[in-house]
Amino acid sequence: MPKVTQQHMDARRKQILDAARRCFLRDGFHSTSMQDLFAEAQLSAGAVYRYFTSKDEMILAIAEDNMRDVLDITLAVAANQQGRSMGEVMAELLDVIRVKSVEEDVAGLAVLVWGEAMRNRSLAQGMDHFMGRIRANLTTLVREHQENGGLPVDVSAEAIASTMLSVLPGYILQVALLDPAVVAEVPDAVRALWPGPAAGGR
Repeated sequence: MPKVTQQHMDARRKQILDAARRCFLRDGFHSTSMQDLFAEAQLSAGAVYRYFTSKDEMILAIAEDNMRDVLDITLAVAANQQGRSMGEVMAELLDVIRVKSVEEDVAGLAVLVWGEAMRNRSLAQGMDHFMGRIRANLTTLVREHQENGGLPVDVSAEAIASTMLSVLPGYILQVALLDPAVVAEVPDAVRALWPGPAAGGR
């Protein structure tokens, strides 16, 4: 039997998750059966179960994929700010969400995942883990901006990071439910609200 390459396994995993996204967006999590997923992916039950043992695993994998780009940006910026303001960092995160929503309806899936996380403990724990890592990266950035005079120092870095992180769900909800024109200028507004040290120094 020929050896299955990692590239083949990655492509098959993507095929399954893409099919799951389409099903979940069309019918919701609970109305989608495993048989629906097999048919949408055009794969046998065995082929799907080789990668995911349940719908819950697929939901968590999709949620993690959705969050990973946002996490990667905060990791990269935390390692090397390149002189960017907090507003620019937040605007970049919003731009990623917008682009991925156009390509994969990430915003719509995020809203479904939030609702599911209210009843699914493992999903809630996974979301808490990712959000915690993003919050930690933003906290590091906030501290550096506080030291540079770009953000107030009479409020904790953790509180400011949590406040900035609160922008993301509100933006995602609007992208999912409203006309794109409604939120088109939000990234620019975020840049203006949190300028760099030169514009917003002590």
